[in-house]
Amino acid sequence: MIIEINTQSSTTICDQLREQIILGIAAKKLTPNEPLPSVRSLAADLGINYHTVNKAYSILCDEGYIVIDRRKGAIVAQNVSGNENFITRISNTLLLAAAECVCRGMSEDEYIALCSDYYKKSKGGTL
Repeated sequence: MIIEINTQSSTTICDQLREQIILGIAAKKLTPNEPLPSVRSLAADLGINYHTVNKAYSILCDEGYIVIDRRKGAIVAQNVSGNENFITRISNTLLLAAAECVCRGMSEDEYIALCSDYYKKSKGGTL
C-alpha cells in the first residue's frame, strides 16, 4: 500500500496517515496480522516527523485498527469491531453530513445512494 501525504491539506499529517491506513484495511490492501512499517522507517520514507507517525499509530491502536507489540512492532488487528466511542463519533459525522445535504437541497434518496456508493468504494470497489 502506498501512503501519500499532502502537506498543503488542511487535514493534519497525523490524520491523513490514520485515514489512509483505515482505508487500506477496509479495501483489504492491508490484511489482518500484516506488519506495518516501523515508526522510524515510515517517517523516513514519508519525510515526516517520527512523533507524527508514532501518534497516528497510537490512535489507530486505541481505536482497535492495529496492535502494537514490542517484539513484532505494529500489525493490522485481526478483528476490528465497533465500540461505543466509534458509534458516537460516526453518528455525529453522519448527522452533520446529512444536515449539510438537507441545507443544499439533496434528497434522502440521493444522500443514501451517495453513502452506499462510498461504502462500496471503501471495500475496494470503484465508482
